[in-house]
Amino acid sequence: MGPWHPGRVMGSWTLALDLGPSSEGGVAIRIASAIRAEILRGRLLPDQRLPGSRTLARQLGVNRNTVTAAYDALDAEGWIRTEPARGRRVAPPSSRNRPVRRDEGPRAAMPGRLGFALGDPPATTASSDPSLPFDLGGGLPDVRLVPWEALARAHRRVLQRHAARILDYGPVAGHPGLRAQLAVMLAETRGLACTGDDVFVTRGSQMALWLVAAAILRPGDRVAVEAFGYRPAWDALRAHGADLIPIPVDDDGLDVPRLTEVLEQGPLRAVYLTPHHQYPTTVALGGPRRLALLDLARKHRLAIIEDDYDHEFHYEGPPVLPLATLDHGGHVIYVGTLSKVLAPGLRIGYVVAPPPLLRRIGALRVAIDRQGALSLEAAVAELMEDGELQRHVWRTRRCYLSRRDTLLDALRTHLGDRIHLRPPSGGLALWAEVSGLDADEWAERAAVRGVRIRPARQFAFDGRRRPFVRLGFARHDEDELRVAVGHLARAASAR
Repeated sequence: MGPWHPGRVMGSWTLALDLGPSSEGGVAIRIASAIRAEILRGRLLPDQRLPGSRTLARQLGVNRNTVTAAYDALDAEGWIRTEPARGRRVAPPSSRNRPVRRDEGPRAAMPGRLGFALGDPPATTASSDPSLPFDLGGGLPDVRLVPWEALARAHRRVLQRHAARILDYGPVAGHPGLRAQLAVMLAETRGLACTGDDVFVTRGSQMALWLVAAAILRPGDRVAVEAFGYRPAWDALRAHGADLIPIPVDDDGLDVPRLTEVLEQGPLRAVYLTPHHQYPTTVALGGPRRLALLDLARKHRLAIIEDDYDHEFHYEGPPVLPLATLDHGGHVIYVGTLSKVLAPGLRIGYVVAPPPLLRRIGALRVAIDRQGALSLEAAVAELMEDGELQRHVWRTRRCYLSRRDTLLDALRTHLGDRIHLRPPSGGLALWAEVSGLDADEWAERAAVRGVRIRPARQFAFDGRRRPFVRLGFARHDEDELRVAVGHLARAASAR
């Protein structure tokens, strides 16, 4: 998506101008001076459309001829230009009307620095890079597959029927219809015995994780996390005072025996993990470890934050049921999302938890967001009720399986023994070991050729380099994946 052109924005809004005291000259002179000053300080941008003379005169409460005189003066001086059918616009920058840089003094549009102290931001890696033609950096869905026409029709229907209600303030926990439909989905596909009252809808799973962290943590609480994991979740936990304890991950997922040893050294408040398709390694938490983890939760009164971010995309064998399905003591907080099923931009996530926690989450949510987009939530609920979302999941699951196999074949063909692969049973990405290559340097050379991949260091709690990469396959079709792997092969051979 290109930059939004300022000329598309201005025109119908009131242009607020400070004309200064009458002692500074006539009204036309003061109007021209005010507009000139706003151009200089960067508030009015090149090619930005200015209000018509009639409109500005009405807004300022002056005669139209006065505004016309001001515009004529600015036009003659080169500050603005008048074009047939396009109206009056700010002229392109020149030595005469060059906007002031932010560091050139008090007239700059916004200060270039803060007047107070601010800590460093979290070192989170962006989930995508739209500047590269091929983004194999993670488990991102292909938004081209979204049934947008069906979604648009559903959105139009709910607005026509219920506009007065769903455009007003509504339940902080989300649209009741979507909560009910999510509960049905979770009961049928995950084995969760829940109702709509047990579901809290959020703007994506990241908000869900943030709210959960805010609800259960106090500064200094120790929280166990996977040593290879999802940094934005770690950021949410740290933001609420958590002291994170990394636990190793192996072929059976989180090392629960090691977690037991950590508990012997001191109490933990919670465990955050991705047990179905571990992020980023894609392994599943083994059955014995699941039972052992739940036993530890009961024994030590632990909260388990279960992030089941892409449950729908499982290709071989039955999906592993969530930990929440086996939880009878109220220890598991289940977090999910529709971002992988539909699109990240729709921002629909959810939390399933006992009522006391959901009430606290609701109170916290009001302080930062109040509620979600009820009309969109209602439209998605209609897609679920009509079966359209289920059909979309079936279609995309077949599509993504084909893309997984295409990527596997292309990597084996073009990279041979430089890359060691184990087909994941589910998810939207591969976790591959590389040999004879430095994973981080390979990622840098690949980016030069337009392909984004993510080395293990970006997922490692300690930030150390390791010979692994994560390669997403869902975002691109089969032909695109073959081209991308060709670029990866050339990047691997480059020196």
